[in-house]
Amino acid sequence: MTVLHTGFNIMKTHIVSEKVCVEFPIFENSHRSLKNKMINLTTGGRIGSNAGKHPVVRALNDITFDIKEGDRVGLVGHNGSGKTTLLRVLSGVYAPVSGLLSIKGRVVSLLDVSMGMDPDASGFENIYLRGIMDGLKPAHIRSKIDEIADFTGLGDYLNFPVRTYSSGMQLRLAFAISTSVNADILIMDEWLSVGDTEFSIKAQNRLNQLIDNASILILASHSPELISRVCNRRIHLEHGVITNDDIIERKPLEGECENKKL
Repeated sequence: MTVLHTGFNIMKTHIVSEKVCVEFPIFENSHRSLKNKMINLTTGGRIGSNAGKHPVVRALNDITFDIKEGDRVGLVGHNGSGKTTLLRVLSGVYAPVSGLLSIKGRVVSLLDVSMGMDPDASGFENIYLRGIMDGLKPAHIRSKIDEIADFTGLGDYLNFPVRTYSSGMQLRLAFAISTSVNADILIMDEWLSVGDTEFSIKAQNRLNQLIDNASILILASHSPELISRVCNRRIHLEHGVITNDDIIERKPLEGECENKKL
């Protein structure tokens, strides 16, 4: 297995996957054959065995594609087809067990915007912590603090521990931090909808800007209308295998102008 992952450079942004496989070992209930057969039918993976004779679920099998600058890729398929697993591989959460994965460009993942939040730290402290997790230098984080704080609208609450926030306030902070860094490659699992009406409008405008500035978008969704509206390419997954990889024509929603922002 080879993973090449680089940030900004003179080469064009791209994602190349060649025969990438991802497996998850199962360390108990290995002899319950009936249950294994049922899992095989109803989940994205195929049941097999690894070198240690432990059963494994192959969540992704021989995934091959080449995604270039300007691509807006929609991932489709039933629950358990491998969409989220693939997004996590592209985000660096999971490592393939075999194959080649080459990613050029800064990746921003919106799979779980609350990941890495420390409930006992203040809002301001969490801005620093999340920035460090994203690989940002302290000076760059400091330059973003006022912008992030203003976007959240949380005011003095940013001095208090995050555990004192409501769920909506936590989501505001997490979204503001996660979307404050420009992305070469933007990865999303469904379309984000955040907060009350007033904040949701700000959030959607921020999200549209982030998408417009990204060289590549990877979006998993169960909504055919959203995929048709946002994407120019559709990859269909079934049981961890790509069954179709099609170029699609963007179809604005009824009443939407062709040149209107998403």
